Amino acid sequence: MNQRGRILVIYPDLYFTTIGVFEGNHLLYQQKISHNEDELHRFEQLMEQVPYRKQAIFEQLDLDGMNTSRFISVCGRGGLLRPISGGTYKVNNAMLYDLKTNAYGEHVSNLGAVLAHEIAENLNIQAYIVDPPVVDELQTIAKYTGIPEIERASIFHSLNHRHAGRIAAKQIGSAYHSLKLISIHIARGITIASHHSGKIIDVTNGVDGEGPFTIDRSGSIPLKGFLTYLSEQYTTDEDFLWNHVQQDGGIKAYLHTEDPSIIRSRLTKGDQYTKEVIEAQAYQIAKEIGAMSTVLHGEVDGIVFTGKINENDFVIDAVIPRVNWIADVMVFPGKNDLEAMNEGVLEVLNNTQKEKIYVAEEAN
Repeated sequence: MNQRGRILVIYPDLYFTTIGVFEGNHLLYQQKISHNEDELHRFEQLMEQVPYRKQAIFEQLDLDGMNTSRFISVCGRGGLLRPISGGTYKVNNAMLYDLKTNAYGEHVSNLGAVLAHEIAENLNIQAYIVDPPVVDELQTIAKYTGIPEIERASIFHSLNHRHAGRIAAKQIGSAYHSLKLISIHIARGITIASHHSGKIIDVTNGVDGEGPFTIDRSGSIPLKGFLTYLSEQYTTDEDFLWNHVQQDGGIKAYLHTEDPSIIRSRLTKGDQYTKEVIEAQAYQIAKEIGAMSTVLHGEVDGIVFTGKINENDFVIDAVIPRVNWIADVMVFPGKNDLEAMNEGVLEVLNNTQKEKIYVAEEAN
């Protein structure tokens, strides 16, 4: 690899796009480009934002004096694709088609590969994505639910989970592929995963409502109780009910706030109800960690926390005493998305891992 070559990483979010420029493993430059909400709302379809965001990226790079001729590849945030194994994928036509047509759902993350492709095409270099949220390496037995028509799906922040696993491996002093780890990503959602031989073989799917309750999600709830609750609401509006458990549940429902600083203040003042709710959340997280340890037959080399650690330290402090008997606990604050994307591309450019090719799902 050209040691002086640089990698541009692009992470689109709802009202901003974060970009970073790496030289090797060194982050040279990072910028968060804010987008005017009114400007974005004039686009009826998500993909109509691509030219607007692309222009904003080039303008920002030019304004900050970044020489685009030194870029050797571009990496975009992975989007909603068909279930695939983890790794670094070359952006190709099959991938672009599925993202542009929202074949597996519409989400702002779908813009990542498209933006990377368009910018890379302008510069005559290659575009990639790394560990998109649809990474599915679950064991077959992990997909059973008890109802044959419903199968557990793997949707989670795989990019950050795997990156945390690799950081843990460096701290332990062993190869990631040789370790058995449990990782916990805490942000707006909370997901807990089992790593075995370089694969994530089980994970709680927070998007579908699995796992512990979070800042505003209900998590797993008793089925009979939920069905009774539905009958009492006198509605079958799926969107209303889903939003209720995914946006108005969890800590928000109990404490009527989702502000960590307010929660921390109440804990400091000794509010017993707040303390009980946080302990209940920690209890549920610890239970899921214990469950994931059984997936690994109790042979766990480390338990790794990552994500918005600083905002949720009062929860993690309550979890650790319940699980540190299983294995050593490591805490790595931050999402580290840009670093994880760069690392995945570097592995391909340095020939330590092979790039993967996305193939569209065959029609029945």
